[in-house]
Amino acid sequence: MNLKHIVLVCLLIILNIGCDQISKKMVRDQVEPRSTTEIIGEKFILTNVENSGAFLGMGSDLNPTVKTILLLILPVIVLLLVLRYVLVKKDLDNLTVIGLSFILGGGIGNLYDRILYGSVTDFFHIDLGGVFRTGIFNMADVSVMVGMGFILLASLVQRKKTQMNA
Repeated sequence: MNLKHIVLVCLLIILNIGCDQISKKMVRDQVEPRSTTEIIGEKFILTNVENSGAFLGMGSDLNPTVKTILLLILPVIVLLLVLRYVLVKKDLDNLTVIGLSFILGGGIGNLYDRILYGSVTDFFHIDLGGVFRTGIFNMADVSVMVGMGFILLASLVQRKKTQMNA
């Protein structure tokens, strides 16, 4: 395990958690719950909702035991396994390492909220008039999506290299 590799992973995870937690604190402190503020007309809206479930509130009404298993215990196990993988696997390319680090940072940010507050603070909503529309999300969700983008890009780069070498 290379020290530079460990530092990069830890720094990216911490930066993602920090951006997520700072943005959520600002929203909790400065935006009234369930209020909406148009940032760019009706296309980009700031709000403040507490999501006690997972993606788009799914699982909010689950039995508390099942909810604890699915939204706390299982994510902790998965995040620990991914962290171990990214730190131990020596042949990962930089794009994949960055992607997994972003996913870990976002996952830890939302898990931290669930543990501390019992829910996750979501606050952004994008609606481009039927062309593209999101649920309400937060910076941890952005981290996860950006991380997935890096992993997809790494896969495309690897595929191109494989085709060129064939």
